[in-house]
Amino acid sequence: MREPVLTACALLIMLGVNVALGATLPFPHVWIVELIVAGLMVATILAFSMEVRREPPLVRLFACIGFVWVAILFAMTLVDYLSRR
Repeated sequence: MREPVLTACALLIMLGVNVALGATLPFPHVWIVELIVAGLMVATILAFSMEVRREPPLVRLFACIGFVWVAILFAMTLVDYLSRR
């Protein structure tokens, strides 16, 4: 039970960092740091919540491909919303 609790705490801390950076905007290109923290959150979910570390390499590959595909879909949606007038 220790690993899920530590994973949840780590995700909450990273969420707090993202929210604090977004609310205060301490420097002009803070979005780069926010993207790095979001990437770390995704890596944490992949490694610990989905338990991909204990799976065969093919399962790891498809888990990573799935997350990349979701990222592409989010990016396409964001581009669609931002490019409309």
